[in-house]
Amino acid sequence: MSTANRSGSSTADDTVPPIYKSAAGQAAIRERYREVLRDWPVPAEQRTIPTREGDTFVLVSGPEAAPPVVLLHGSGANSGTWRGDIPSWARHFRVYAVDLVGEPGGSAPSRPKLGTEAIALWLDDVLAGLGLSETAVVGMSLGGWHALDYAIRRPERVTALALLCPGGIGKQRYGWLLEAIVPRLLGRRDLRGSAQATTGLYGAELEPILDDIVLTFTHFKPRTERLPRFTDEQLRGLPMPVLAIVGDQDAMLDSAETARRIRASVPDATVLMLPGVGHAILGQTDPVLNFLTAHADRK
Repeated sequence: MSTANRSGSSTADDTVPPIYKSAAGQAAIRERYREVLRDWPVPAEQRTIPTREGDTFVLVSGPEAAPPVVLLHGSGANSGTWRGDIPSWARHFRVYAVDLVGEPGGSAPSRPKLGTEAIALWLDDVLAGLGLSETAVVGMSLGGWHALDYAIRRPERVTALALLCPGGIGKQRYGWLLEAIVPRLLGRRDLRGSAQATTGLYGAELEPILDDIVLTFTHFKPRTERLPRFTDEQLRGLPMPVLAIVGDQDAMLDSAETARRIRASVPDATVLMLPGVGHAILGQTDPVLNFLTAHADRK
């Protein structure tokens, strides 16, 4: 792995960005991310792209001549989200895993305002820095909102769009907050239980993922604003093929409404509803790969 650019250096001085609760917490999250990058499962180049929102960290894997795919992770995460998918996807595509600004990765702590041109302008800068005029995009949760927003504003630049539990379509749910907050009000600070209620991740095999989530949200301040919802007219204007994968037990988003609206409005859409799955969608490497490959072959 190339280490020409050091990950996690999102500020020019030692001031703790407001997205973290403390300097010690910031250091703990950065160290965990460095461990993830050291264990990255395929050869990767680390790039830092200057943008109007500050430096943006990107992990680049796969053959240089292969079709491009940009990956956008969710809230409270970084490109480590994709480490289980990368070995497969990078055999067929040039994969650019982008750390969203304002999240606990290697990018700047700025948070461009949602629902404005700011997100698209930031992604314009990222794609320009990567030398991409068009690309397929895969987005998860908040990253799915970013991907949809960009596809709506820049349809000529997105060749295919794969969305995992995307925000901005189905209503946001807040019942999970009761499960997360009430125990704390009663003096039971069970952050692990809150993480399970929020993500739907239960089972011994998922404990390492929960460890990372608990570490992050012990020290990180996530975005709390309501996600702007896309209109039916905006969804109808998407010209590219769209794959949406949602879980029917999503505690954070109304996945049934997400599925219904995409099926009703997006001209070229495939929707997969996963039974018994919550907001955290794992194990979808092959369906996403098959979708990307089918539409890359059409070009």
